[in-house]
Amino acid sequence: GVPPATDLVLGATAGCLACFLTNPLEVVKTRLQLQGELQAPGTYPRPYRGVLRAVFAVCRADGLGGLQKGLAAGLLYQGLMNGFRFYCYSHAEDAGWTRYPGGTVAAGAVAGAVGAFVGSPAYLVKTHLQAQTVSAVAVGYQHNHENIVGAFRTIYRQHGVVGLWRGVTGAIPRVTVGSAVQLATFASAKDWVCERQWFRKGSWAAVLAGGMVSSVAVAVAMTPFDTISTRLYNQPVDADGTGKLYRGFLDCILQISNKEGLLGLYKGIGAVYLRLGPHTVLSLFFWDKLRDL
Repeated sequence: GVPPATDLVLGATAGCLACFLTNPLEVVKTRLQLQGELQAPGTYPRPYRGVLRAVFAVCRADGLGGLQKGLAAGLLYQGLMNGFRFYCYSHAEDAGWTRYPGGTVAAGAVAGAVGAFVGSPAYLVKTHLQAQTVSAVAVGYQHNHENIVGAFRTIYRQHGVVGLWRGVTGAIPRVTVGSAVQLATFASAKDWVCERQWFRKGSWAAVLAGGMVSSVAVAVAMTPFDTISTRLYNQPVDADGTGKLYRGFLDCILQISNKEGLLGLYKGIGAVYLRLGPHTVLSLFFWDKLRDL
C-alpha cells in the first residue's frame, strides 16, 4: 500500500539510519579484506587480527573518530543504493511480480543491480577513505584523499565521469546477490515465524526475527562478492583508468584464489556478518516500520 516514490524516501532513510550505527564495522571489514592482498597466507604482517583487535588497531592509529571514516560517503551510498533498491522492489510488488514462484528473488536481484549502479561512485569514494590510515598499519593501496569532496573532484579530474563508476562490475554482482537473498529470506522468514505463531504478525519481534535469519544467509552468500568489490574499488589505476592489479571481476576471482587460496575470498567474514547482521536487521526493521507509519 506504499507508493514506490515513498518507498524510495523510506528506503534511503532506513539505509542511512542503519549505516550510521554500523559504519565502524564497515571500516574494519574494508581493512581486513585488503590485508595481505595477493600474498600467500602467512607471508605478510597482520596489523588487523580479528574484528575486536582490528577495532583497537583502528582506534590506536586514527583515534576514536577513525571508526567513522568514510561516513559521509557511506551515508550517500546507502541513501542512493537503498532508495533506488526499495523503489524498484516496490514497483515489482505493485506489478504483482513477487507473487510468482521465485518472483521475490528476481525482484530483489534486479532492484539490487539498479541500486548498486546508482550508488557506485559513492561506494568507490567510501572504500578509498576507509582504507586510508597511517603507514604503520596501512593495507591496500592508499589514495590519500583529503575528504569526500576532494575524492570526487580528484577522480573526476583524472578519469572523467567513467572513472566514478570504476569497480561497478564488482558492485553489481555483490548487491544483486545480497539484495536477492536479503529480500527473499527476510519476507519468507518473517511469514514463517508468524505462521507458527511465535510472534504476532506485524510485531517488531517478527521483523527482527526475519532480519536475523536473513543476515546469516546474506553474509554467507555475499562475502566473496564483497571482497572482490572492495579490491576492485581500491586498486590503483593507470592514467587511462585501467586497473594495475585486476583486469576485472573474473580476473580478481582467479588472482585471489590462486595467490591467497579460496579462503581469501572469505577474508573478513566475521566483520561482514557483524556488520551485515545489524545492518540487515536495522535497515529492514526501519523500512518495515516506516512503511507501516
